[in-house]
Amino acid sequence: MIGNSIIKLNNIDVFQQKHLVLSNVNLHIDKGDFVWLIGQTGSGKSSLLKIIYGDLHVASGTGHACGYELSKLTGKDVPYLRRKLGIVFQDFQLLTDRTVEQNLQFVLRATGWDDKQQISDRILDVLEKVGLRSKLKKMPHELSGGEQQRVVVARALLNNPEIILADEPTGNLDPDTSEEIVLLLKQISQSGTAVLIATHDYHIIRTFPSRIIKCENGKVLEDVQIA
Repeated sequence: MIGNSIIKLNNIDVFQQKHLVLSNVNLHIDKGDFVWLIGQTGSGKSSLLKIIYGDLHVASGTGHACGYELSKLTGKDVPYLRRKLGIVFQDFQLLTDRTVEQNLQFVLRATGWDDKQQISDRILDVLEKVGLRSKLKKMPHELSGGEQQRVVVARALLNNPEIILADEPTGNLDPDTSEEIVLLLKQISQSGTAVLIATHDYHIIRTFPSRIIKCENGKVLEDVQIA
């Protein structure tokens, strides 16, 4: 770890296949930061997130994420990096044939937890954080969209991540529910876990003003202002 930096990218070029998406990217995110990532569709937001969670290779420049040097990341390292990252997607990606509890058990077992009591305690702990302790035995289809996204946030918190990466986490939610989810993520950042949210929703950015990073014309602009 470099000081308080969770993410530090220096002069990185981001490619999708052989297509240059972003060039000369410089970015730093510190412990407890709450950061918006904006830009038009196709501007490179998702590619930037993929660099951070090890889905795209760093071909040039240097990058560190949660103590891992991204340019030297091997296939074997990626699962360990991802244990230090929580990822929240727009489309929930919950296992529809399992209860909330079983969804969270699945993730913990997949990341090396084997003590039943510790698993049970951790699941109750994260559900408490997102206000869903009473929904433990519910199936995903029995939950509202906002509740499902809270389960996804709980899932992202299971391994005490250093940062949560959220890709359009409010894209399928109504405005009031969107605000609830962002408020939850904001509170998580205040407890020390950095949060980076990619979004198109300028209303929510104005509701929760914070630092903004923008992907535009193949560049990443740090600390921009929006009207």
